[in-house]
Amino acid sequence: MRLSEVEESILHGDRGDGARRAMAMVVALAEATDAPCLIEITQAHIDGCLFHGQAGIDYVKQFADTGTAVAVPTTLNVASLDLLHPELFRGDPDSAELSRELMDLHVALGCSPTWTCAPYQLPTRPVLGEQIAWGESNAIVFANSVLGARTNRYGDFIDLACAITGRAPAVGLHTDEGRVARIQVELSVPDGMLDDDVFYPTLGLWIGFNLSEIPIVVGLDERASEDRLKALGAAGASSGALAMFHALGVTPEASDGDALPVIADIPRVGVDEADLAEVRDRVGRRVGSLGAVSLGTPHMSSVEMTALASKVAGRRSRVPFYINTSRHVLAAASPETLDALAEFGATVVTDTCTYITPILGEIVGAVMTDSGKWAYYAPGNLGVDVVFGGVADCVESAAAGRIVLTDSLMGKA
Repeated sequence: MRLSEVEESILHGDRGDGARRAMAMVVALAEATDAPCLIEITQAHIDGCLFHGQAGIDYVKQFADTGTAVAVPTTLNVASLDLLHPELFRGDPDSAELSRELMDLHVALGCSPTWTCAPYQLPTRPVLGEQIAWGESNAIVFANSVLGARTNRYGDFIDLACAITGRAPAVGLHTDEGRVARIQVELSVPDGMLDDDVFYPTLGLWIGFNLSEIPIVVGLDERASEDRLKALGAAGASSGALAMFHALGVTPEASDGDALPVIADIPRVGVDEADLAEVRDRVGRRVGSLGAVSLGTPHMSSVEMTALASKVAGRRSRVPFYINTSRHVLAAASPETLDALAEFGATVVTDTCTYITPILGEIVGAVMTDSGKWAYYAPGNLGVDVVFGGVADCVESAAAGRIVLTDSLMGKA
């Protein structure tokens, strides 16, 4: 593997011991993946600020104690605390203290305290062809697929090493050949289903459960908004290992007919209503009482916040109702939006998410969500039953105090 003079100097400690350690990790990963060289990145997003144990603190502390700093603009993923609403935390005080220490250590390295799983909603989001190193599975899919930026699926520790060195291995999704679709997904569903929010995360769950290569989806159109593509990618990255997808005529690297020759000879698989209804029921169509509602996983966008406020205006939730969003989106929300959500009885959660942090407390009944990602992870993380439905059904259910399901996938299995 070839290293530049600058990379060799970092590896030899010319930028300090912390940068040397980080470069050694990046080089080791490059050698393990047969990368011919390293590439320069323009930004990073760090997943390791979510507290999972003392090892995470020890890892970051070795850099902070030696005065190491990130070399490129670096944003931070959700953590284990909501710093804007600390009263929501229902966990162990010692864990909260350790979580805060981990957050502070990352900021000490020069990372921006964004605390969001949706860095693509920030003003600094990357553009088509930009080389980056992002952690957080849903952000990785969105960057590659919807923005056309280039990142592999970086996990905890290596994401920070890339940020410190400003380098990543030149392999996989950083390369042209690594981004080619290998299987074609042909939709065979009623046209009206593309108007239903629940369709998109359900399709993402199906892709995650069934495919292991980069797919190109044929059959989506302009109704596949950024927020809907966000939901699709997040669900696929949770239920499987999805790091990129193409949507013919929709996503930037498959935006027109020029993509057709690329996919002419690859395997094809069809997806119909029955396939999607089976997946929907698999992750969260349960009967019984309703205990709570949780929306915004990944973090709710400004567009989604405004739309939700219009749906709940003049109504009142009969169950605990949680909205996960970023502090950036919350700060940009209008007073009218915030008033409508407050009057409905919604609790806004920032900096973290309800499926990974003890916020919900003891719930009697199932939790309803619009998120395929939340529906996939919450039963194991929280031990709750999940009902999976669109935003409209979540609002109707909360207002009624019981489960209401009317979406286009009802009764089709």
